[in-house]
Amino acid sequence: MSGKIGPNKSLDAPDGNGLIGDVHALGLDSTAIPDDADDLVIEQKNFRIRLADTESGRNSASMLINKMYAWRGYGSAHQVKASPSRITLTASDKEKVIGTVTLGIDSEEGLLADEIFKPEIDKRRNAGGKVCELTKLAFDPDIRSKFALASLFHIVFIYGRRMHNCTDVFIEVNPRHRRFYETMLGFRRQCEIRTNPRVNAPAVLLWVDIGYVEEQIHKYGGTSDNPDTTRSLYPYFFSPREEAGIHGRLVSLG
Repeated sequence: MSGKIGPNKSLDAPDGNGLIGDVHALGLDSTAIPDDADDLVIEQKNFRIRLADTESGRNSASMLINKMYAWRGYGSAHQVKASPSRITLTASDKEKVIGTVTLGIDSEEGLLADEIFKPEIDKRRNAGGKVCELTKLAFDPDIRSKFALASLFHIVFIYGRRMHNCTDVFIEVNPRHRRFYETMLGFRRQCEIRTNPRVNAPAVLLWVDIGYVEEQIHKYGGTSDNPDTTRSLYPYFFSPREEAGIHGRLVSLG
């Protein structure tokens, strides 16, 4: 991955396969959202993002996760389960789910990453932070849209920062995917490689201060048409104005 990312530059996916393409999303327009779409967060020209808050939505997310995880050797029995401390989003193209991510908010049950990385996460808790984690991220490599991926991350940010006052975001990743999150989103490695028993694979813990994410969005969000912009995924996030509209939509969804 070299050079800056502009509207004609490619972006490497976490597993080295392309995600890419220059699908220009429409600006957020509340009139584009059908009145009966209770779980629809945004509708863009080439994709929709929904809350997977029904059994059908969670099953669709689980199917994509198992499809993407199985060929990497991470197992094929993963399930997205209903939980008051977890929020799952899906991106779809013509009703086909092409991407999903789950945000886990710290609770009495803790985070999934506590299983092997609790000492590192506790450092942030003990410093007064409210931690959260990204889990079950999967994106169809045949769908080459930076905007869909960035939109998933941005809406997760709105939930974490705006609606749950989180300060620190963690994610467990295979070491070979680490560079993507570091370069494209500003995550930092927190410790040595360990074994993640849930997928029986090596993992490292990455962390980013959510205040840094907020700064990058305000600086670069909505600037993907500028070929001289920063080398990250943030130009493909929504603009601050669009973020405000999405936040309002999420509040209305409850």
